[in-house]
Amino acid sequence: MPEGDTVLRTAKRLDTALAGQVLTRFDLRVPRFATVDLTGRTVLGVASRGKHLLTRVEGGLTLHSHLRMDGAWHLYAPGERWRGGPAHQIRAVLGTAERIAVGYRLPVLEVLRTEDEERVTGHLGPDLLGPGWDPEAAERHLLAAPGRPLGAALLDQRNLAGIGNVFMCELCFLARVTPWLPVGELPRPALTRLVGAAAQLLEANRDRPTRITTGPTAAFPRGRTREKLYVYGRGGRPCLRCGTPVRRTEQNNRPVYWCPGCQTGPAP
Repeated sequence: MPEGDTVLRTAKRLDTALAGQVLTRFDLRVPRFATVDLTGRTVLGVASRGKHLLTRVEGGLTLHSHLRMDGAWHLYAPGERWRGGPAHQIRAVLGTAERIAVGYRLPVLEVLRTEDEERVTGHLGPDLLGPGWDPEAAERHLLAAPGRPLGAALLDQRNLAGIGNVFMCELCFLARVTPWLPVGELPRPALTRLVGAAAQLLEANRDRPTRITTGPTAAFPRGRTREKLYVYGRGGRPCLRCGTPVRRTEQNNRPVYWCPGCQTGPAP
């Protein structure tokens, strides 16, 4: 599931493959931008902002994409078979003399002026993996709606950018509270530790292909087990901390996992 760490790695891979290269193919398979052709232009670079990908092209244009739940960019050599999914799932093809980037299942894909990037990213809170990460601002944003469930507040990219469903469940476990606890009921020191753990976990996972949250953190300093995640994806299995079966529910078409033995607060 693409989250801030995945999007950052995707941006780095695309940047390494495309930056400085001239586009020999530019194909967007979405009605609104199907006629846009940027072939012959040089790719200036690819950057991430929260969960947004920004591919900047000479002439002051940016290709903005978002992976949402299951979008992906794959890189291929010319002539290599594309293996990211069936052809009808392809939304974008960016080709150079050396590499071809193919975007699958991209729910957001648009071309805009680079100077207008703030239109699509300006609403975001502090980026957990960005140079301007500001934990104090993230705390203020979270506390602005004290009655809101913690899980929903963490997923709201306007509060802090980069957390998805996996990290949300894992962070609530580390904080020992359920995702339905109102933000205002979490003691301020605990909220500070949670925000710090969020930055620590995403930073630790920014360069590795397999997401691991069970390593040492400020909130849970013991060494990691053979399991990669504490609760996410472990419904019905024993909690790594107390042995209570991990529970699972669906909320807004997302699976939510928590341990009723370790995590206090309301639950469905």
